[in-house]
Amino acid sequence: MIANIILASTIAQAGVEQTGEVELSFIDLAIKGGWIMIPLVILSIMAVYIFVERYLSIRKSAKSDSNFMNRIKEYIHEDKIDSALALCQSQNTPVARMIEKGIQRIGRPLSDVNTAIENVGNLEISKLEESLPTLATIAGGAPMLGFLGTVIGMIRAFYDMSMAGNNIDVGLLSNGIYTAMVTTVAGLIVGIFAYFGYNFLVARIEKVIFSLEGSTSEFMDLLYEPVA
Repeated sequence: MIANIILASTIAQAGVEQTGEVELSFIDLAIKGGWIMIPLVILSIMAVYIFVERYLSIRKSAKSDSNFMNRIKEYIHEDKIDSALALCQSQNTPVARMIEKGIQRIGRPLSDVNTAIENVGNLEISKLEESLPTLATIAGGAPMLGFLGTVIGMIRAFYDMSMAGNNIDVGLLSNGIYTAMVTTVAGLIVGIFAYFGYNFLVARIEKVIFSLEGSTSEFMDLLYEPVA
């Protein structure tokens, strides 16, 4: 029994030592990827920054006072236009800016009021979608850069093979193969993150758009109500 325990311990220790010999850190792998890793790292930083910045901005825009429209209705019914405008100006949200524009157009034809609100809404949506095309470009471009690194790595491997003549060994080809594999993995990781991040943000923006449309319809219904 003791002999078996000692044998198992020796085998485990040998395995750890062997693992330590072949283990590579993330930085070592990045270096082996070659110069292609530089733009991939830059793209990854840009993707993370855009995602976080847009997520916080969209989250802020989605927040609104649940009692906002009720208070607007009360002010409009009581003909307190200045109070309604003050309420809109006190809230830094897309809904408030849209309703503010609609209140400023009260007295004009309803079609003009609706058009003014829609124009403000389009501007607000454009602000929310800022930088999303860049994130979509990263999602498509990062894997292509990774595949470019793959081609460069394979060319390097075949070149080293041709220059070695009959003295070919695995170590001679390792640099090119490392470049090919590491850049492929890095490009796919950056591309996948950017792709899922882009679609996540688009879904969040769609929810905000639905909320804006609902508030616009509610405000227009208020203006269509017959005067008592």
